[in-house]
Amino acid sequence: MRLYWKYIVILFKSQMQYRTSFWLLTLGQFLVPFSVFAGLYFLFERFGQIQGWNFQEVALCFSIIHMAFAISECFARGFDSFSGMVVNGEFDRVLVRPRSTVLQVLGSKFEFTRVGRLAQSTLVLIWAISQLPIEWTMLKAITLFFMVISGFFIFAGIFMLAAAMCFWTIQGLEVANIFTDGGKEMAQYPLNIYQKWVTRFFTFIIPFGCVNYLPLLYILDKTTGNDLPYILAPAAGIVFIAPCMLVWRVGVRHYRSTGS
Repeated sequence: MRLYWKYIVILFKSQMQYRTSFWLLTLGQFLVPFSVFAGLYFLFERFGQIQGWNFQEVALCFSIIHMAFAISECFARGFDSFSGMVVNGEFDRVLVRPRSTVLQVLGSKFEFTRVGRLAQSTLVLIWAISQLPIEWTMLKAITLFFMVISGFFIFAGIFMLAAAMCFWTIQGLEVANIFTDGGKEMAQYPLNIYQKWVTRFFTFIIPFGCVNYLPLLYILDKTTGNDLPYILAPAAGIVFIAPCMLVWRVGVRHYRSTGS
């Protein structure tokens, strides 16, 4: 962790060398998601509710998934831009260093301007919570916290899977955006508004439903019966990183230098 923290400090200092550019990009990251949120508002202004969910409840769902995505873009961006390391032969240097390849790739790039997107999502979260009649308990607060953390692990895992594919394809595959950007757009709504096969795929294969939909039912008191499965659902997102790490290790073992 000491080395990872040094990576963060070094890259933060380098990005702050151009402070005007940094703050303008941060402001842009803060403002752009408002257009998405505005679309959400106008949707509910027209229809009132979707499958029993009102605007404030969906706004809470929206804020959680966007917070998780912003954090993953900030701290797991190294995997998202990994194809450049393979093409340029920079990964060869990573392999000869006596540190984990995962740690080095994670530390290769941070997008600190994504704090603007995180701030916007946090404001939406605070507003949604203030508008909902939720009886908060310590357990609900902890569940909410782990929903965000679990979402980060899912997005980071998808970035890692896409990066691992570069060991065989050299170039990054744009199809991965279906599960990152597309997953973010899909998961900003409760999963029960989609068809059953979509709900099942994004619950048992890529567990976005375990990050947003299931624990959200518990927080909003929409559950019936035992609450424990809903409380523990975010753990699926953290477990999701394990097979992603396995695929990454297989890819590293099969890596052949590009010769550049």
